[in-house]
Amino acid sequence: MNTQETYPIGTPGQKWTEQDRLAWRASTQVKRLYSEEVLPRIEALKARFNVEQYGALSYDSERFPLFSIKSNDWNNGKPTVLISGGVHGYETSGVQGALLFADQHLEAYSKHFNIVIAPCVSPWGYETINRWNPLAIDPNRSFYADSPAEESAALQSLVASIGDVLVHFDLHETTDTDETEFRPALAARDGIEYEEDIIPDGFYTVGDSENPQADFQAAVIASVAKVTHIAPADNKGQIIGSDVVQQGVILYPMIKLGLCGGVSNCQYHTTTEVYPDSPKVTDEECNQAQVAAIIGGLDYVLSKI
Repeated sequence: MNTQETYPIGTPGQKWTEQDRLAWRASTQVKRLYSEEVLPRIEALKARFNVEQYGALSYDSERFPLFSIKSNDWNNGKPTVLISGGVHGYETSGVQGALLFADQHLEAYSKHFNIVIAPCVSPWGYETINRWNPLAIDPNRSFYADSPAEESAALQSLVASIGDVLVHFDLHETTDTDETEFRPALAARDGIEYEEDIIPDGFYTVGDSENPQADFQAAVIASVAKVTHIAPADNKGQIIGSDVVQQGVILYPMIKLGLCGGVSNCQYHTTTEVYPDSPKVTDEECNQAQVAAIIGGLDYVLSKI
């Protein structure tokens, strides 16, 4: 499908110019506030956990400080767990699910693990309900040396400061707007033809093709299945164009694609994908699905160490 039919910015067949990127940024609107929906929940955790600022976005450093929540009694003898949310700021349950886990379960699991949570990696994206940052760069394709996305670079610095990571949960969503807005915008930005796809109805995970950890992924899926439904494969045996290797699981090369899942050399990693637009779920169930994914994965790891 011609991108001119699906996205109003840019010239079909040509990559965006700087003027196109500025036009795109001008088209974005603030739709919710980080200062109202996220920062107060982080602030409320300060009395119980070690909340630290690990950076701030230069677009507005006072408006967009970046915080991590760390478990108390950090002990180098315990394995370390990383939980990231809001790498794509529009994915609400990634942010709110990370904060919900911190509130309800961080204390219990910190008996066994050092845990660090970066609940909202891309607060500008959270406010504008967007996948990209203001430069039309996708932070979740920017986890590599000299990253062009300051959101990614800040998280990379945080991860480098905590030492070896054993387990990483990166909390995402796949929404209807992936197909109506973000994929058409991506095709327009890159000057390529937009190809329609379908949004899977249900939860799934993305593992690392270089380190699949099938049993770990299965434990995550089994835990989430108690909360919400798991996405079925399409008639090609795929989810979003990738082969389903087991129920609700596809694989990507995390490091090669610059994905957040490759930010550490962890043994166990999963990228969660919740579908909040399904008529079968509520917002709270989406948040709980993210929590269930973390719990399922951590319980599995505990059984192995």
